[in-house]
Amino acid sequence: MPLVNTREMFKKAYEGGYAIGAFNVNNMEIVQGITEACKELQAPVILQVSAGARKYANHTYLTKLVEAAVIETGVPIALHLDHGNSFELCKSCIDGGFTSVMIDGSHLPYEENVALAKKVADYAHQFDVTVEAELGQLAGIEDDVKVDAENASFTDPAQVEDFVTRTGVDSLAIAIGTSHGAYKFKPGQKPQLRFDILEDVSKRLPGFPIVLHGASSVVPEFVEMINKYGGEMPDAIGIPEEMLRQAATMAVCKINVDSDLRLAMTAAVRKYLAENPSHFDPRQYLAPARDAIRDMVKHKITDVMGCAGKA
Repeated sequence: MPLVNTREMFKKAYEGGYAIGAFNVNNMEIVQGITEACKELQAPVILQVSAGARKYANHTYLTKLVEAAVIETGVPIALHLDHGNSFELCKSCIDGGFTSVMIDGSHLPYEENVALAKKVADYAHQFDVTVEAELGQLAGIEDDVKVDAENASFTDPAQVEDFVTRTGVDSLAIAIGTSHGAYKFKPGQKPQLRFDILEDVSKRLPGFPIVLHGASSVVPEFVEMINKYGGEMPDAIGIPEEMLRQAATMAVCKINVDSDLRLAMTAAVRKYLAENPSHFDPRQYLAPARDAIRDMVKHKITDVMGCAGKA
């Protein structure tokens, strides 16, 4: 089975009331951990690469790792560019074998966002590559995405139909209260997703796939583990998983997870090295890190996305 785009994935997810997990990848162990979980649970998956990950690991290395995962697992896998910030970057990924790209013009004035998204979609569709765009801005910091809280904005449902019609994009990321990174909310602040916005958007775009970014839940046990073995992470509050599961039963067909994977992997590495200070073979501490990634993804697929058995 070759790499696939997200079109059929999202159609089935929308009709089935579940979401596809979109997990960020940076190296071999992360790719293996994610796709081993998906093979075990027979779940489709989106492996997404940020601009920062592409700089770190090299486009060719990452695409070949993902192609190997297709061979090893046999499950539907889409290779997606996360937060592409220019036509040139999206074009490079399309030309280089990605099957899906995101063009993020959410920081631009509305008409400029429309023009940029349309340019990318027109190019991508020549190669059967699907395109995600974004309306509204999420606060937070993750890789190259940095948005101050005062510059964040909820998606305006009144704009979505015009935006999708004029751009021709295949899915739309909206801002309804999620946030990039681990530090999403201040201590004592209660996370709350704007389901009223999501419902309004879905009524205006019936059957159209919606995407949630910044949807890590920041599992407390991993923050505690990192601190126990030499870290200094303050308390972090993520998105309650029951809210994400509710969103997945509505119009949300793609839920992005990155910070939770980083926390699980880092906690496992720190724990191993603290308990085995004389060990220096990377295989020894990266193996439990890979296992932690696999277990986290299994949990997300089963308890949040609801896409187990949908491959």
